[in-house]
Amino acid sequence: MVLTEEQRAEMIAQRNTSHMTVRPTVPAMEALLFEPFKILDHGFLRVVDYMGDDAAVVQAARVSYGKGTRRTSEDAGLIRYLMRHRHSTPFEMCEIKFHVKLPVFVARQWIRHRMASVNEYSARYSVLDREFYIPAEEHIATQSKTNNQGRGDVLDPEVAQEVRAILQRDALQCYADYEDMLDPDGKGVARELARMNLTLNTYTQWYWKIDLHNLMHFLALRADSHAQYEIRVYAEKMIEILRAWLPLTMAAFEEYRLGAYSFSAGMLRVLRRRLAGETVTQENSGLTKREWSEMTAILERDA
Repeated sequence: MVLTEEQRAEMIAQRNTSHMTVRPTVPAMEALLFEPFKILDHGFLRVVDYMGDDAAVVQAARVSYGKGTRRTSEDAGLIRYLMRHRHSTPFEMCEIKFHVKLPVFVARQWIRHRMASVNEYSARYSVLDREFYIPAEEHIATQSKTNNQGRGDVLDPEVAQEVRAILQRDALQCYADYEDMLDPDGKGVARELARMNLTLNTYTQWYWKIDLHNLMHFLALRADSHAQYEIRVYAEKMIEILRAWLPLTMAAFEEYRLGAYSFSAGMLRVLRRRLAGETVTQENSGLTKREWSEMTAILERDA
């Protein structure tokens, strides 16, 4: 992880500055604030601010009849009920802001999750750093034969090394041309034009603020085993952070969202027929081959 001296100084100053507050805080999150966690080769993720806790979710759900007297177990039960039945608005009462450093191609995938506030480092105003994501050999694979947007088998080490060399060579060449175009004593090209020559593995940064409901939707998709590795590692670190921030909510989320699967009405009919003792095959199930294989994969997973 590469931090500029300015970033290091800012993070140290933030960590060493305390503020008096009467709002609810979470000690475990206070300990994590501003701390950068290394992601990929040059990326990082850190919490800049947060609002709310498990109690804020409960408070929002109980607003119609007040707080009353309750135990932690009752709070956990209510949060589990809300999660189980997809009551989303109480979870919108919590928010978190991250500072993220990530490759451009990951950012373009990430930004599809639109229910967030984003402010990205601008290459129109500043010069991007000479940093590129180069995947490790074990993450360089062939195109999947069954998934049009995923990876298949890992390449032989020698071939993987060649791929890494190509990515490194092209990124360095493009960046050298980028600097050449920017040179005020040379071509003097505008930054907003010169930036188009940079490769997609160039690193960018942004501040990303999102409410808990939409963050959980992001995590349900991006922490899934089918998600691209380079975005999944960011999602997995976020899950670790949320366990510290919202232990009751995250326990429910991992139980009813991350560790759960949805079945279609047709799949449920097949399961009922099986429970009744009927022999059901793909041919007489009413499911397509893909639906049948998806259902079977779920039922056989971790069996």
